[in-house]
Amino acid sequence: MVSRRLFLACIGSGAAAAAPVRAAEPSFLTVDLRGAIDAGEHGVRPGAGNRKSRAFQKLVREAAAKNLPVFLPPGDYVVSNITLPDNARITGVPGATRIVYGGEGHLFAIDAAARVEFRDIVIDGQKRWLADGVEGLIHATGVTTLMLDNCEILGAAKSALHLERCGGRIERCRLSGAGDYGLYAVESRDLAVTGNQVFDCANGGILIHRWTKGPDGTVVSGNRVARIGAVNGGTGEYGNGINIFRADGVMVTNNHVSDCAFSAIRSNAGSNVQITGNTCLNSGETAIYSEFGFEGAIVNSNLIDGAANGILIVNFNEGGRLASVTGNVVRNLRLAGPYIHDGAGFGFGIAVEADTVVSGNTIENAPKWGMVLGWGPYMRGLVVSGNLVRQAPVGCAVTVVEEAGSALISGNVFEETPEGAVAGFRWSERVTGELAAGAPEFAHLTIERNRAG
Repeated sequence: MVSRRLFLACIGSGAAAAAPVRAAEPSFLTVDLRGAIDAGEHGVRPGAGNRKSRAFQKLVREAAAKNLPVFLPPGDYVVSNITLPDNARITGVPGATRIVYGGEGHLFAIDAAARVEFRDIVIDGQKRWLADGVEGLIHATGVTTLMLDNCEILGAAKSALHLERCGGRIERCRLSGAGDYGLYAVESRDLAVTGNQVFDCANGGILIHRWTKGPDGTVVSGNRVARIGAVNGGTGEYGNGINIFRADGVMVTNNHVSDCAFSAIRSNAGSNVQITGNTCLNSGETAIYSEFGFEGAIVNSNLIDGAANGILIVNFNEGGRLASVTGNVVRNLRLAGPYIHDGAGFGFGIAVEADTVVSGNTIENAPKWGMVLGWGPYMRGLVVSGNLVRQAPVGCAVTVVEEAGSALISGNVFEETPEGAVAGFRWSERVTGELAAGAPEFAHLTIERNRAG
């Protein structure tokens, strides 16, 4: 009789004999799980000097054609004049893979691409010369989806990132030491700038601009911006942490912005802009600005501590109108600003002019005026209610110039306002006594139910 063990052994040996002979396969451990082309295996190695730029360019171009990323092992790669094709993807080891600009004209240029990606790369400009017409270490034009994730870009002679007509995401990056701006984006398309650190830049942090006023829709959220200078001077063109210009529909939310030469957040001619939930510390001029030709601004739930002025929603004479200013905390303002002001000056908490609700705000320690309503004849449709103003010489300065429009000042609390809770002004000149209980002599004003103590 054949035992069960012998029967199974015979089956096994027969199967082995019947199996075709195959060549040895590589071990699973040799497979590149990243699915990337290793630059070192194609002659692009760290420490090789700027002469490797041509090999780097060729490698990126061939990888893009195969829909593969290029992986750069740790080390310094000195390159110049790299033009990235559509579908280029460059990745490395966070903090250890460094692309160093060789200074021969430009570092990365991208033009008319559908998608380009950088991940886990350090890019060091070494403050080296950039050619005329090149504005950033990464200078991108017409990129539908540009992705930068967990990258560090430092030492740009001009801007770290210069984007024209681009969309995509700039996230978890560190942009520092730029000779101009951390990020300059103009005519953007569905761009998101989230979770970045931008600091020690000479003229601006994050700039969202348009050549002509129109819809933009960029989201600037969760960034930390600090120590932004205004080397080029001016009265607000430079020196802003986050700057919106002519771009409509932009959201600026939950950012931490500190130590900017001018504004923490400045929107010039940007309509339907939301500025919400930001922390703005130690601004050199006005902490939050919505100015000139805009319609529609929401300035809500921001904290401002330290500035020359707190929040300005102004320039009705230039078409600036329609806003909601609610739930903000504004404190510790200064009389001195970065230039000689020929208007209302500095040292006040919130100033508004047209078609605006100001409600539920807290203003403390404003050395001139707590709130400013209108300027000369430029005031219309203001509702100012439920605010707390304390420690200001005048709690609320309202224009009483002829042709000024209507304002309702109701249900506010004014404490420690020794020169008056509510007073009428002709531009900078005070022309009335206390008006907190009412002002029947000024038909354009309704002042009621305020508490002065």
